[in-house]
Amino acid sequence: MSAPQSALFVGIGNMGWPMAARLLGAGIAVAVNDAVPGRAADFVRQVGGVEAVDLAAAAAAADVVITMLPTSRHVADAVAALRAGLKQGHVVIDMSSGAPAATQAIATDLDVLGVTMLDAPVSGGVSRAVTGELAIMAGGDAAALDRVEPLLRAMGTTIHRIGGLGSGQAMKALNNLVSAGGFLIGIEALLIGQQFGIDPGLMTDVLNASTGMNNSTQKKFKQFVLSRKFNSGFGLDLMVKDLSIALEVARASGVAAPFSNLCRELSASAQALLGPGQDHTALARLSEALAGVELGQE
Repeated sequence: MSAPQSALFVGIGNMGWPMAARLLGAGIAVAVNDAVPGRAADFVRQVGGVEAVDLAAAAAAADVVITMLPTSRHVADAVAALRAGLKQGHVVIDMSSGAPAATQAIATDLDVLGVTMLDAPVSGGVSRAVTGELAIMAGGDAAALDRVEPLLRAMGTTIHRIGGLGSGQAMKALNNLVSAGGFLIGIEALLIGQQFGIDPGLMTDVLNASTGMNNSTQKKFKQFVLSRKFNSGFGLDLMVKDLSIALEVARASGVAAPFSNLCRELSASAQALLGPGQDHTALARLSEALAGVELGQE
């Protein structure tokens, strides 16, 4: 089969918007849909493409369907709404950070139609979505991945083929687990150091020149925590969801994961303390509350 020339993109939020824009920039005909009223029309007006008012009709007209939604439940609902438009040979790519078991269940339903489902969650945040430099973790049929790779290349510079369907989502959840662990231990280190008398900004510089360096020390502590901006663009609610998925994978695999459980419990506690809609870097506020001190204040 030839490379796809058209795509239906469902979910143009913080990440989906720039990703769909990258497809348009690569010459792909894109129809967009979003649950937020007016957002798809805004995208068409500002970026291009067409609005997919009728999901089933838009799916029938597209070579590929891409979903970029908050949870697997949202993906299942979207697929149910567009299912009537799917036909043999279609490929559905879920680029959400979903639950592997849920994705596999959706794929089983689509298989009777001759439709192939792939999972291809991403890492890199909004800034790398804008530049098309996302890391993509893909799972599923190798031939289908070969076919859609030009679309993925328009959105990401690194495409890792992880394994069977759902393996990309498992990898994404585990990546975010590692990220959360590094963030939490780094913030605790800054709090300890500050109380000892070391400037947290200086500590961050030293960590970044030493073996304690990680993504959080490099790209989050000064930018979003010490600045008190807490606006990285990735929500705490989504972080808790991803950590829960990682623990589901651990349980299904029979792996004891005590530190992973602690990371999830602390993140969920921050979610309860701060309320919905918080940035994931606001997780630092829980550590500050437990320590009884705010970073940057004596």
